[in-house]
Order: sequence, then C-alpha cells, then structure tokens
Amino acid sequence: MKIFTATQIHDLDEYTIANEPVKSIDLMERAARAMTSAIQGRWDNRTPMVVFAGPGNNGGDALAVARMLLESQYQVQTFIFNVNGKLSTDCHQNLKRLREKWGRTVVEVIQEFDPPQLTPDLLVIDGLFGSGLNKPLAGGFASLVKYINAGEAQVVSLDVPSGMMTEDNTYNVRPNIIRATLTLTLQQPKLAMLFAENQEFVGQLRVLDIRLSQKGMDEIDAQYTMTEEAQVRSLLKTRPAFAHKGDMGNALLVAGSYGMAGAAVLAAKACLRSGVGKLTVVTPRLNVNILQNSVPEAVLKIDREETVFCETVSTDAYQALGIGPGLGTQEQTAVATIAQLRRSNIPAVVDADAINVLSTHRSWMQQLPHGIILTPHPKELDRLEGHCSNSYERLTKARQLAERIGGHVVLKGHHSAICLPDGHVVFNTTGNAGMATAGSGDVLTGILTALLARGYGNTDACIVGTYLHGLAGDLAARDLGQESLTASDLISYLPKAFLYLN
Repeated sequence: MKIFTATQIHDLDEYTIANEPVKSIDLMERAARAMTSAIQGRWDNRTPMVVFAGPGNNGGDALAVARMLLESQYQVQTFIFNVNGKLSTDCHQNLKRLREKWGRTVVEVIQEFDPPQLTPDLLVIDGLFGSGLNKPLAGGFASLVKYINAGEAQVVSLDVPSGMMTEDNTYNVRPNIIRATLTLTLQQPKLAMLFAENQEFVGQLRVLDIRLSQKGMDEIDAQYTMTEEAQVRSLLKTRPAFAHKGDMGNALLVAGSYGMAGAAVLAAKACLRSGVGKLTVVTPRLNVNILQNSVPEAVLKIDREETVFCETVSTDAYQALGIGPGLGTQEQTAVATIAQLRRSNIPAVVDADAINVLSTHRSWMQQLPHGIILTPHPKELDRLEGHCSNSYERLTKARQLAERIGGHVVLKGHHSAICLPDGHVVFNTTGNAGMATAGSGDVLTGILTALLARGYGNTDACIVGTYLHGLAGDLAARDLGQESLTASDLISYLPKAFLYLN
C-alpha cells in the first residue's frame, strides 16, 4: 500500500474525477457515505452528535455526513465556520443540500460563536480541516480546537485530526491539534499517523476505501509504502523436498558478552527457528555452558577472551553475518567489531552494541561494507546520527543514512521503517505494544540473519523478516495477551507465523 503526500492526495482526487469520470461533489458524497457508515457502525441514533465543519472540502465532507446521519434519524447539530465569507464550491453545495431539509439544525458561524456544551454522552464530528492544511492553526480555530479537546465528548475526525499536517509536524503547535477518539482516514494512512507522538491525536485509526482510481495510484511514485500480507506471501521461499542443511544456508552470529549471554541465546534461537540450515555463534568463553545448554543446535566458536568478543572470524564458510546483540562496547570489542565487518564479504546485520560502537567511532562508518543492514531502535539512531526532536526528523535521518552507506536501515518501532538505499521507505504493518520488551530486537536480528543466509536479497529479507517478527508477536499476543509477552514468546510463535503465511 502506498502512502501519499498531501500534494499527491490532491492529484489522485483530480485524476479520479477526470478519468473515472466522476463529479467532485459525487466523489465527496462517496467519501461521506463511507464515513457515515463507519460512524453508524459504532454509535447508534441514541447518541446526540455535534458536527464542526470548516470552510474547505473537509467541511464539505462533514456537512454531507451530517445530512446522512439526519436522514437516519440521528440527532445532529451542525456548525459551519464561514468566518472569511468564502466556502469551497463543494462545501457550499453540501451546505445548500443540508439546509434544504434540515436548515433548523445548521448554524453558520461568521463572527460570534456560542459553543455547545460537550458532555460525555455527546459525539463530536471534526470536519474543520483535512489533508490540505500546511500551517499551524491559530486564532479562533485554535481556540475552537482547544475547546473541543477540553470537553468530555468523544471525537471522530474525518480524514485527518484538524490541525495535524499529513507529513511533517515538527513546527506545529501541538495544543492546537484535535485529539480524536477515532480517525476515519480516506483510502490510505497519512505518514504522520504512523508516528508514535501523533497517537494522542489520531486515536483509533480506520482506513476507508472510497474507490479512488487504481490506475492513478499505480502511476504515482510514492516514497513511502506499507507491507501487505499478499506481498510477503509472494516473497517467501519454499523449501525443496530434497534439501539438506547445506542448501539452507550457514549463518554466523557474533553475540553476547559475560552477563549478556541471553541476547546471544535469543538471537541464535530465532535464527534457527527462521529456517537456516546451520548456525555458528561466536561468543566469549564464559558463555559456552549457557549456549550449549540453551541452543544445542548451534555450533560455537569460542573467543580467546573469557568475558568479551575480541577475535575476528573468517566469513568464507558463511552466507550471512549477524553481529551486536549483548556484545558490549569495551574498546577491544569495538576494534574487533569494525575489523569483523571490514573483513566480511557476506550480507551483514548490525544491531544493538555493534551500532553503539559505531556511534562512538563515527569515522568507522565509512568502512562499512556496501549492502549492510543496520537495525537501530530510536535511541540508537539518535546516538548514531544526532538527537532528533520527533519521528519525522528521525525517519528523515534514517533514510539519509541508508542512502549514504548504500545499505538498509530498519528503524524499529510500532511501524518499523525499512529505509532502502534508493531513498524509499517501507513501513511494517505487524506487531503490537507487547513486543516492547527486552530481547525483542535480538530476535529480529536472528530472523534477518537466517533469511539472508537462506538466500533472500537484502530488501526482501528486511520486509519478510520484520513482518514475521511482528506477526509472531501478534499471534503470541492473541493467545497470551500483550502485558505478559516476552522475547522468548516471539521465538515460540515463529513457527505459527510461518504456517500462517504458507
């Protein structure tokens, strides 16, 4: 699924109008009917409603929704804000339609506004401003948003919570953005809706298909996309009936320092559960008994040091390298980490402490092999690229980093962002808050390393791996709940994730 910018959304609307063909007012009617149906599916006509409509096409949507609700015997009061004496053409047309039969329910606000009391039993429908907003709200509209947010009523925002811009909200005024209970967005999510700090505004998100032109969507080159189940299914490799372990890839995992053997165990188990034929784990001497007992399927290469990794390993016999989980950042480990990466001529996943090593030795970034995969969480990315004030800035830096190193950056989060070397970004669509637990990233490292060893290309490995990781978490949460989820549960549910997709 593509994620379009505000400009692309406008262009797609125009393309649909011109090529379906359909009148713009009829396309608005189509959108309004979808939003009305969604509202009726959650609130029955015993719930009184107040509609706040702005002067543009988002206001036109809101007026059409108000009319359709009234036709279904809902109690609806509508306020249309026409403070500049100018409504968009379709907004004006929908105001006329609403007034023809339901004029007594409509208040046109030009100067004075006597706001209704927003009680807990009320539903507010926010249709003030949509995806075309390009600057923070101010003046009377900012005051209105604050009034709505201070009220006790639930709020449904149409397409976009008013005051929120669809992409970059770095310089927005956050108190002047609607905090919705539910956002009914049209056709596809907006980029800003995928960022953690905007969750308080979006609330629950529903995407409504209003049948915009598929040909138009196909022709737009979107920088951002979201993974879909069918796409992942198509990328999965099958296991030949006559396969032996040598055909299934030989992976090398460099993980664990003394006291952090668990990270190595989690990554190793996840790697083996993800279909790799053979796995070798490089780890300090004092971790040997733990790994031999916990992961008997893995071969160990034992570092000469008892507590830390300091001795590089030839990668000639392997098809993929994973490095970083629980490794530590001692200077001898740091030197060995970059040396290991420099001498590796195979696809590599760099995670956790291996990323932290790079953040404290910035000049080493130039020595990374082409095609590398970095998997930072937000704080690791900040340490690597400098502090970021919000998710949009962080995503921009991650995307620029991927382009600069000619590799992939998997920025982990609720919607993990896979930044490709060509500047495109793919957002993962599986996973849940229960996966916010220690060791979850180590599991992802193991999965990605296994897929690379199995012969997946870097992009496909990132897409399939993050999807499987999140799907295992979703299946585990379904049975166990989110609150008690652990990283080990993700590994236990990996087989079910593969079965679900096969």
